Amino acid sequence: MTITEKVAYLRGLFEGMGVDENTNEGKLFKAVIDVLDDMAYSIADVEDGMDEMSEQIETIDEDLDNLEQDFYGVDEDEEDEEVYEITCPNCGEKICLDFEMLSDGEIECPGCGEHLEFDLDECGCEDCSCCGDEEEK
Repeated sequence: MTITEKVAYLRGLFEGMGVDENTNEGKLFKAVIDVLDDMAYSIADVEDGMDEMSEQIETIDEDLDNLEQDFYGVDEDEEDEEVYEITCPNCGEKICLDFEMLSDGEIECPGCGEHLEFDLDECGCEDCSCCGDEEEK
């Protein structure tokens, strides 16, 4: 039973009780039921708006998923890849890269256009799990 149906039920009870609407109590009950009725319709309007907005958000989310798939080749069902953060030595902007981008060996900084190169063979770590050059002990 919705809120508007419950308020309609209360209105029916009030009218069925035969309360004189000219008494103070009758006027009070009628005013309270009128306020409840207004509130019930307002709540129903808000719920309808939320339902409509939820549908629109769901559509936008689906469109965004399609865009991500087309643009990045990312499928939300895929596991998240490890992300590496580097800082551009020219402008100081932080850039996030996945392993595939890093293994390409070079990118242009999106902030300043500086050409950045990466050499995974010489990453400088002794026990490197990021580039697969683990030292045998």
